[in-house]
Amino acid sequence: MRKPLNILLVGVGGQGTILATRVLAKAAQDAGYDIKVSEIKGMAQRGGSVVTQVRLGEKVYSPLIAEGSADVILAFEKMEALRWLHYLKPTGHIIVNDQAIAPVPVLTGAATYPADCLTRVQQSVSNTMVVDALTIALECGNPKAANVVLIGMLAKRLPIAKETWLTALKARVPERFIDVNLKAFERGFNL
Repeated sequence: MRKPLNILLVGVGGQGTILATRVLAKAAQDAGYDIKVSEIKGMAQRGGSVVTQVRLGEKVYSPLIAEGSADVILAFEKMEALRWLHYLKPTGHIIVNDQAIAPVPVLTGAATYPADCLTRVQQSVSNTMVVDALTIALECGNPKAANVVLIGMLAKRLPIAKETWLTALKARVPERFIDVNLKAFERGFNL
């Protein structure tokens, strides 16, 4: 990999975006890549936007991804996918969880949630994958494992061995939740 690979993870506070980033970072580091991570947690504890920028490659000098240069966007919530779409490069891929979480302005009636989020994303990006990660996580035994379903999907598309991902997952997820998360990862990886 000559140029760094730019991955943007976007979601809402409480969805496990930060844990997913830590699993990704551990897997990349264990695979021998230089890695830089930048976390932006705006109002995350109140259901606000959470964004992490991850860059990995032979040598990475900055953690920041310029607009229009993300190779992959991993979106944990569909409006967040739409909100950060301008960061994706023209040949990039986006993986979107088909879940809507209303932000505070929508809950208070000050704004409306765009009903056509996925349509707008799909019209803008030919390389769009949409998944109902929440339902898959529920089938695995815990709705909080939706983030790991998404990480499994991402893992399948990155140049890091599956075993390295599983080791990283075991290192970052508390032991009492590891079985559910391993199932969730496998389901995502096999999509």
